[in-house]
Amino acid sequence: MDKQGNISTEPSFQTALPSSTKRVEKRGYIGGFVKYLIMLLISLVMVFPFYWMAVSSLKTPVELSSLPPVWWPSSPTFESFAKIFDVVPFGSSLMNSIIVTTAATASILLTSILAGYVFAKYHFRGKNVLFVIVLSTMMVPQFVLIVPLYHMMNGLHLVNTFFGLILPNMANAFGIFLMKQFIEGIPDDLIEAARLDGASEWKIIWKVIVPLLKPAASALILFAFVYQWNNFLWPLTIVQTPEMNTVVLALNSLRSYTTSVEYTNVVMAGAVIGILPSVALFLWLQKFFIEGIAMTGIKG
Repeated sequence: MDKQGNISTEPSFQTALPSSTKRVEKRGYIGGFVKYLIMLLISLVMVFPFYWMAVSSLKTPVELSSLPPVWWPSSPTFESFAKIFDVVPFGSSLMNSIIVTTAATASILLTSILAGYVFAKYHFRGKNVLFVIVLSTMMVPQFVLIVPLYHMMNGLHLVNTFFGLILPNMANAFGIFLMKQFIEGIPDDLIEAARLDGASEWKIIWKVIVPLLKPAASALILFAFVYQWNNFLWPLTIVQTPEMNTVVLALNSLRSYTTSVEYTNVVMAGAVIGILPSVALFLWLQKFFIEGIAMTGIKG
């Protein structure tokens, strides 16, 4: 009612605000629900192949060939996991992959930290040109290097050896780039203070730089490990005996069994064993991995 005694028909601000706020909140809830629903559907699509692979390794041949498909075996069995070690020398292949992948990953981490530190904190003539050359190697397809690398390893008598598998993968341009981007964000004052205290360059790297590289190092370890573990072309080129096979070569030798339903669960069991190290490493380093990817590229 106004000052003249007339009743006002216009809604007041106090009564309109709560309903407007409720509508905004309702739209926010609906938008959040739709967003999480889409994320859930995408996650299910991504996870389903791994689920089907794991479940198939537990099925019997009858369940594998049944229609409609069996989504969960009535009596899960781990017999296929034992059988795969009889079908192919999977145990030695697994050990070979562990040796090669661990050595190559450690070497990539070491060379990337050293080169990244030089490119990030040293100033010398031609540094930018040299860094561009290093990055340009990322654009060269691997199969282009197979023939010259094989001739080099053959000339060094490293064919069908662990060192021949590891040597071409001891450095990585992406790792150097990743470490350079991260190290550039470390204040120069820390390095100068260490130098004033009489620390050598090696001590600065291992006592000052490396402790601050946990997120970036975790991301690099995961990238390098997964790549080396799944590397197929180079081991296929240089390995000549079954005793030197890696996991991917052992799985490749199971192709002849994929035509028989009887051995499908064995093939799936081998695939499950093959991805377990990568999955376990990711679960262990996921916190630092995500942090490293988020922080790399926004510093400096």
